[in-house]
Amino acid sequence: MAALATILILAMAVTPFLNNAATVLVMGPIAAKLATRLGLNADPFLMAVALGAACDFLTPIGHQCNTLVMGPGGYRFGDYARLGLPLSVIVIVVGVPLIALVWPLHPA
Repeated sequence: MAALATILILAMAVTPFLNNAATVLVMGPIAAKLATRLGLNADPFLMAVALGAACDFLTPIGHQCNTLVMGPGGYRFGDYARLGLPLSVIVIVVGVPLIALVWPLHPA
């Protein structure tokens, strides 16, 4: 579970600097290789990458929707971190156990 959470957090950390698709392309093989080395199923690790790449709430530049609402909403750069950090923590706390529940860690 710790390795799954780490992959999710790393994908969330990379997403503000890369496009979501590029994050998946970079992190996907890393996650699959880690799962293989740990003797675990790669599917939950790849889902953690997908979830982490989709959940960029910390910056306005990480996703085009964040940038789009910045001006009309009157948001500042720091607002994203202040509100996005708790939301990111919720995604991690809820997402990791749900991923492990739906996609079992141990191969069948």
